[in-house]
Amino acid sequence: MLRYQLTHPTILAALASAGHGSRVLISDGHFPHTTGAHPAAERVYLNLGPDRMLVTEVLAALVDAAPFEAATVMTPPPEQAEPEVFAEFRAALPGVPLDGLDRFAFYDAARAADTALVIATGDRRTYANLLLTLGVRTD
Repeated sequence: MLRYQLTHPTILAALASAGHGSRVLISDGHFPHTTGAHPAAERVYLNLGPDRMLVTEVLAALVDAAPFEAATVMTPPPEQAEPEVFAEFRAALPGVPLDGLDRFAFYDAARAADTALVIATGDRRTYANLLLTLGVRTD
């Protein structure tokens, strides 16, 4: 029996087949899930309705199951304030740097061949996309 909260079989299989340096995209409901990530990436659609599921809810399940060494967010234009969700990301990923890319650079990063998994959510918060890089277990 698993000792962590994540039980989704497709997500578990994708994490198990990915390795150090592979990326996992948790996307908000505005993200182009079909065209905005590498075609070979496994896709899981959890966007059941508005704000179901939230990116932060998926993140909580993932950090309990896998180590992450880096995180990248899609940053808004300079004239806009930092989205509040970024503070939630930092709180959920202590010690993990939160890097930012503008929208089109973020799309390019998500389309890279090392993106192994895309998890679509119904999160309506803008700029709530998070591209995680798998790390190495330390235990």
